[in-house]
Amino acid sequence: MRIGELAARAGTTTRTLRYYESRGLLPARRNGNGHRTYDETDLRLLRQIRTLQDFGFDLEETRPFVECLRAGHPEGDSCPASLAVYRRKLDELDALIGELQAVRATVGAQLAKAERARNELAADASVPGGPEPLCELGGREP
Repeated sequence: MRIGELAARAGTTTRTLRYYESRGLLPARRNGNGHRTYDETDLRLLRQIRTLQDFGFDLEETRPFVECLRAGHPEGDSCPASLAVYRRKLDELDALIGELQAVRATVGAQLAKAERARNELAADASVPGGPEPLCELGGREP
């Protein structure tokens, strides 16, 4: 198949395919007329790349999976290098989850502190001569 057909079947653009080719992820085969030619194996490579990118893998991280498929393995993730990338990605995700949990805890603590301050201010406002509550936009409540 030609580049336009491959791009359409893979749900991408010819520009992307040329980029993958320049990065060595997609083979650069040409027919007698000089047109790029592709087959079902190339479509499979592209689908592997796209799936991994959808999961958050960068393009270079897809290389071991592509090489595994090219080596004749039925699945691109059955080779040791692919498994190593999975492990690194899981470690990266675990670290990000930890960071997000810490940020969430900090935001939760700030919310609790702000709610306590708001409740104290409201209680003080009910005392004659106490402060008037401020609205969240910085003005006085009506």
